[in-house]
This record gives sequence, C-alpha cells and structure tokens, in this order.
Amino acid sequence: MKISGVILLVISICALILPGCSQISPSSEGSPATISTIENKGSDTIVNLALAWAEKYQEIRPSVQLSVTGGGSGTGIAALINGTVDIANASRRMKEEEKQKAIDNGSDPVEFIIAKDAIAIIVNLENPVDNLTLEQISDIYSGKINNWQELGGDDRPIVRLSRETNSGTHVYFLEEVIRLGQKENKTLFSSNTLLLPSSEGIGAEIRQNPNAIGYDGLGYVTDDLKVIGVAAVGSEVFILPSATTVNSGEYPIARDLYMYTNGTPTGAIQEYLDWIFSEDAQKIVEELGFVPVSK
Repeated sequence: MKISGVILLVISICALILPGCSQISPSSEGSPATISTIENKGSDTIVNLALAWAEKYQEIRPSVQLSVTGGGSGTGIAALINGTVDIANASRRMKEEEKQKAIDNGSDPVEFIIAKDAIAIIVNLENPVDNLTLEQISDIYSGKINNWQELGGDDRPIVRLSRETNSGTHVYFLEEVIRLGQKENKTLFSSNTLLLPSSEGIGAEIRQNPNAIGYDGLGYVTDDLKVIGVAAVGSEVFILPSATTVNSGEYPIARDLYMYTNGTPTGAIQEYLDWIFSEDAQKIVEELGFVPVSK
C-alpha cells in the first residue's frame, strides 16, 4: 500500500501559530479539554510516512493535532534552528555547522532514527540496462558517461535527473554515490543534471522519457518504473533494493531517516515519538516501502 504523493498537506490547523501550542476546546460534556498541536516539517522523502503516522495517531489520540508539511530536509532543519517547528524530518543527518547554528540560536537538537530507506536507481521500462556499479552511477552523474551505449544499452543520450539541492536525498546521493563516500572527493553533479522538486516528479519524468535515469526512495517506486541492480565498489554482485537487502547490508545505497527535536522531548511530543517506535507505527513504515527500526 502506498499513499499518493503529497508534498504539502496540513493534517489539522491550530488557531495558534507557535509550535507545540495548545488550545482549549469544549469536550463532549461541555467542560474544557486541552488540545496539543505538534508542528512537523521537513523531508519530502518522509512526508508521506509522517502523514500516515499523523492520521493514525489522531485516531488514537484525538487530543493531539499534528500539522505535517514537506519542503525538504533543509527546510525542516532551518525551522528547527529558528524555533518554528516541534519536529524536523530529515533524510540526512544534521551537519555539524547546522547543529552549531542551532546551539548558537538557543536550540539543542536531539536526533531520532525513525526508519531506514533504500535509494533506488530507476530508469524507463524500455531501457535494456539492468545493472550498474556504484562507480558507473558516479560516472553518469558527474558527466563522464553520457550515452547509454557505453553501458550496454541503446545509442541514446543519458538524461540525468536529481532532487533539488535543498533535498536531503540530493545531499546523500552527492556524498555517498557520486563521491563514493570519500570525504576528500569533490566531484559534483554534471551541470546539465535536471533538478526536480519532488520524488514524484522524478518518477513522472522517467515514465515518459526512455533516456532518463533518476533516484528515489524505495517507497516512491512504482511498478511502472524499472529498478536497477547496484553493485558496491569493487563488487560484481548486483543487488536490488528491498527491506531484506537493506537490513542485511547487501544493498549499497541505504540510509537512516531522522526526526529532530529541540532538546529532549517532553509531554505530547515525547508520547508521539514513543508511539512512532511502536509495533503499530513501524508496520506503517513497512507498508509504505521503508525499512522498520526498533528504538
């Protein structure tokens, strides 16, 4: 089961603006009841999962309203630094300079790994190429390889698709795939790489363009896209992404997904995060194509 892509959706609206706000609402007996609102913003990779969690949690705890928006990992982290969000979603780890900026601004980021994700390399169903090494993918995206014929495919130009720079997936792909995890490596995306604002956008372009290649979180990959087997550096074994190959460490492009709070969470935020690590919440992780974790 997959939830259709929604980049910006507010589950519920609180009349107050500040994060973590509360408002008084009449209960069924007519007496006041406190409603807690949790502002949750960030990664577009996580947004569908966060929406599904919010919808389910609201059924369980109607006294808690969750406002979920996307915008990218950078957007969520910036909101946490500025103190305008309760929980920031990120598909990459916060950078040291971001943590320091948060501290300088009076915030104290606390990290939670809430799921794992495989990044799938995807092409059009008509593309005859089945497998690529990490080195080949790096060479494609850095502009060293420009024609599918160089990889055993048809004589067609390669159209490179990427998420935009504010995306945590973009940052992860640059550091771990294009630069092969080498900190001293300064290789960049080829200048003619097309930057798209959403995971859904990458999939849509690939469906209609037999020359295109892109990458998406596994939870966004549908049956009308072809998933490429990937071999790690120095390996000749090509692995397809799945929960099994991520947990076994076989699939080489896998990562943790994060939520960040300002300091150790308390109250409604703590209760919500505790629920996220429950069996019921982690079942939703698996249903949406991500990989569950235990607290």
